[in-house]
Amino acid sequence: MNRLLFALVTGCLLSLPARAAESQFALFAGGCFWCVETDFDGVPGVLETISGYAGGKSANPTYEDYASGGHREVVRIKFDPDRVSYSMLVSVLFHTTDPTDGGGQFCDRGFAYTTAIYALDERQAMDAKAGKIKAEAELGKPIVTPVEGAAKFWPAEEYHQDFGARNPIRYWYYRNGCGRNRTVEALWGDRAYAGVNH
Repeated sequence: MNRLLFALVTGCLLSLPARAAESQFALFAGGCFWCVETDFDGVPGVLETISGYAGGKSANPTYEDYASGGHREVVRIKFDPDRVSYSMLVSVLFHTTDPTDGGGQFCDRGFAYTTAIYALDERQAMDAKAGKIKAEAELGKPIVTPVEGAAKFWPAEEYHQDFGARNPIRYWYYRNGCGRNRTVEALWGDRAYAGVNH
């Protein structure tokens, strides 16, 4: 008699292994997608990051025309919810950007570089709004990052993907020259980059 049949016959309950949660996605804008991608690659539980464009009206945007189509630079994050929560990812977004700046991020100015959270369902929207309230309380000042509804994601060109890993000298020259780390650290103090393994 096999174990399952034995358990059913005797009324015993076998402890079966718990089913792993399916991976989920988050869609965030935080200025230059090279930097957002690199920061989230350092979060335990993040499985994949893809740079791209979202939020605009044009189809098939490219790096040359995404801004004129009303898109932002974004990163789509695939994550394991058993290892990192969506709420934690929202917190990482806030602590790796300047969410008080409505005109862009660091040296990159204009709508295309503004921060945003594209909530992919109602639960994400609730968690994002709660995370925004918490971050505002931490900073003691308003956060302008909007929580928007789901948006079509368009992957960026291949040369933009994993840019920091593939072009480390150019990437760090840009990141440092743009003042990203200095500004985030001045804004958040010892909470800057909380949740990110650099």
